Amino acid sequence: MLGWVIACHDDRAQVLLDRLEKKYGALPHCRAVTFWRGLSTNMLSRMMCDALHQTDTGDGVIFLTDSAGDAPYRVGALLSHKHSHCEVISGISYPLIESMLPFRDILSSEAFRDAIVAKGRPEASSLWHQQQKNPPFVLLHDLYAN
Repeated sequence: MLGWVIACHDDRAQVLLDRLEKKYGALPHCRAVTFWRGLSTNMLSRMMCDALHQTDTGDGVIFLTDSAGDAPYRVGALLSHKHSHCEVISGISYPLIESMLPFRDILSSEAFRDAIVAKGRPEASSLWHQQQKNPPFVLLHDLYAN
């Protein structure tokens, strides 16, 4: 089962998780991380790292964030580079994550990423999709070659 870390501004993450749990019951391997105004990014990092380890079953973890480029997204991006099968999604909404709930058990993290972005376009995107638009810088020649 894929773990979910819902990380949003103010109380939005907890509201989303509470709403899902009210309808579907307790969701295993799912945590909400709240980024309150004035919270340091260091503390947010620690909270999201804890949530990552609490939700990881070995199948992968999906960071579900409210907006690309903001602190929860950036912290998720940094954590995803240190752990295999972690994906960072931005632009989430309640209907979108509710529709993806059944797929936590059957899709790989990569397949889940592609499915949620396809379903949530144009608002939803992922770190991976954004990286495909701007591939990393590559040297065309080696300055130190003989």
